[in-house]
Amino acid sequence: MITGRFAPSPTGRMHLGNVFSALLSWLSAHKQEGRWLLRIEDIDPQRSRQEYADRVMDDLEWLGLTWDGEVVYQSQRTEIYAAYLEKLREQGVLYECHRTRADILATQAPHESDGRVVVHRESHTPALTEVREGGTTIAAVKAGAAALRVEVPHRVVTVHDGHYGDVTVDLYEQVGDFIVRRKDGAFAYQLAVVVDDALTGVTEVVRGRDLLLSSPQQAFMAELLGLSSPRYIHFPLLTNDAGQRLSKRDKSMDMGELRLRHTPQEIIGMLGHLAGLLPHPTPTTAEELLPLFDWDKVPREDIRINKLTN
Repeated sequence: MITGRFAPSPTGRMHLGNVFSALLSWLSAHKQEGRWLLRIEDIDPQRSRQEYADRVMDDLEWLGLTWDGEVVYQSQRTEIYAAYLEKLREQGVLYECHRTRADILATQAPHESDGRVVVHRESHTPALTEVREGGTTIAAVKAGAAALRVEVPHRVVTVHDGHYGDVTVDLYEQVGDFIVRRKDGAFAYQLAVVVDDALTGVTEVVRGRDLLLSSPQQAFMAELLGLSSPRYIHFPLLTNDAGQRLSKRDKSMDMGELRLRHTPQEIIGMLGHLAGLLPHPTPTTAEELLPLFDWDKVPREDIRINKLTN
């Protein structure tokens, strides 16, 4: 069975771009008579709030985008991540890193527009291959001086995207060694998302195209961990008038404001139009869009939306 998912971070109110992602992933999974799961990516204890998770679920239900099964919270899965981190240590691909610039962002999805920090292991840095502190595993070691990174090889990885075709990345040159656990002990996005997708049976990941280059990186991580990789399908970003992708800072586009000005059917109809499914932004429901959904109709270029939502 096809299993899709929506995996928001509860660090603020959802904006229209988040809803666009939810709608497209919901439509893609249900068009194939599959399941659609909800995962709350709250692994960053400094920024995640339960109140935002509750609002995500309330907004999705208000929009008619219901999910299957129990909601998965990443904050409740740290022991699972710790076990897979140990698998990486056993392979000798982990090392401690004292650099700080990318550490804070490591729990978040690495959007291309946020900039990439390419880091390589320094020649004098030893691999983390020995169990430390009297026989405890690295998962139990107190957070402190260093983050943990995976050393990537000189290797080119190609993943076929369902909307943009083949995506090829040189791991060493374009990705670099990436963090799997922060200095404060929080597990990083690239580890948690790969483990969660595999263990919850996700077969299809639908998300914005600024995460396109993460697909080969995550396929490499899944291979290291002996896990399956889902099919990836990326879509164009909704942008503001300046061409910047929407963020939670765009208050006029967040669900709090949109619910004051629009009905659920108006929002779904507007997004259906932006996705190329409707000739005009006609009020409709997600169920009514299902017969119209086809990835070939969805644009590939980013979409400016300010004039369409005034």
